[in-house]
Amino acid sequence: MAVGLSIPEALQPIPGIRLATAAAGIRYAGRDDLVLMDAGPDATIAALFTTNAFRAAPVVVAAEHQASGYPRWLLINAGNANAGTGEPGLLAARTCCEALAGVAGGSADAVLPFSTGVIGEPLPVDRITTALPALYAALAPNAWMQAARAIMTTDTVVKGGSRRVQLSQGEVTLTGIAKGSGMIHPNMATMLAFIGTDLVVEADALEGLLRQANRDSFNAITVDGDTSTNDALVCMSSGASGAGLATAADREAFASALDAICLELAQAIVRDGEGATKFVTVETTGAREHDEAVRVAETVALSPLVKTALFASDPNWGRILAAVGRAGIPDLVIERVAIRVNEVEIVRNGGRAPAYQEADGQQAFTAEEIHIVIDLGRGDATARKYTCDFSHEYVRINAEYRS
Repeated sequence: MAVGLSIPEALQPIPGIRLATAAAGIRYAGRDDLVLMDAGPDATIAALFTTNAFRAAPVVVAAEHQASGYPRWLLINAGNANAGTGEPGLLAARTCCEALAGVAGGSADAVLPFSTGVIGEPLPVDRITTALPALYAALAPNAWMQAARAIMTTDTVVKGGSRRVQLSQGEVTLTGIAKGSGMIHPNMATMLAFIGTDLVVEADALEGLLRQANRDSFNAITVDGDTSTNDALVCMSSGASGAGLATAADREAFASALDAICLELAQAIVRDGEGATKFVTVETTGAREHDEAVRVAETVALSPLVKTALFASDPNWGRILAAVGRAGIPDLVIERVAIRVNEVEIVRNGGRAPAYQEADGQQAFTAEEIHIVIDLGRGDATARKYTCDFSHEYVRINAEYRS
């Protein structure tokens, strides 16, 4: 039921990065559920992790390994989150890293583990470690599509994209994949996303670029307001192109491409939100500062009453106005607020716009893609959030998730 989303036609291989997938039987029968990524011996890796205080074991271990040295391999499993598993979960994650290091001939600290799936179940370590030798032997540069499929849980569509950027020292490629459909909300990324590039770049610079790209993409989406225990966003750079960020123009060009691919993946997650029938952009304009604009857009995007009205195609615009009013904006003058939905002016000066007709609102709310613009009339700051509607299907999917 993904809104305006289709399987990518092709994902470009990244020189110096290899991938492989395997069916380890972690939870799913007859499908790949284990992924290995090798970023190469000269890899630079930047990673951002969930801010949920209840971090899953693989997130704890990945963050430790990321901070301790020079990571090279990513090991990802679907079907089991290895969250809420205490010390045994940490031991399981570390055992998988050690097993891969033994197969690959490296250090366990060079492995970043990631998991997604059901919370509270022990990770079947033996199934993973048994699959590792064949998984390592199968590494190849053109397995991005298979990897994108293997990390899916409740996703209905493979999510991925590629970009090429011409820099002063040569061309570089970016390819990214993501999984996510429910339990989506800032902060951090609220899903798993992995991006590869052959850029030559130092770790601090890559992390800065990734944080910048994350702000207005993965940190600007919400499906249901629940930030996962397992969220991670990773960018791997093999350096195989030989091209770096030699000039300010190079940095701007690469940053623009990274921003674009992150936004594409983030929006794909919302478009494939569990039970989603509509893709919704909530934009705040006329705010005094960016954080204020974010607060208003997020309050509206997260409102169950707004989201259920959108599902019903009910132009109940009072719910939007009420959400703006409870966003906690100090000294908000409601008489300055204006609201448009798909270019239909609904609210002006804090009340119903004089020319507004219910039929026009009905047409706007019926669309598959809805753009809500809220002008606070008090400044120049803006922000956008991306969300979807709440449908009967969302409740069914999450009620039956463990069955």
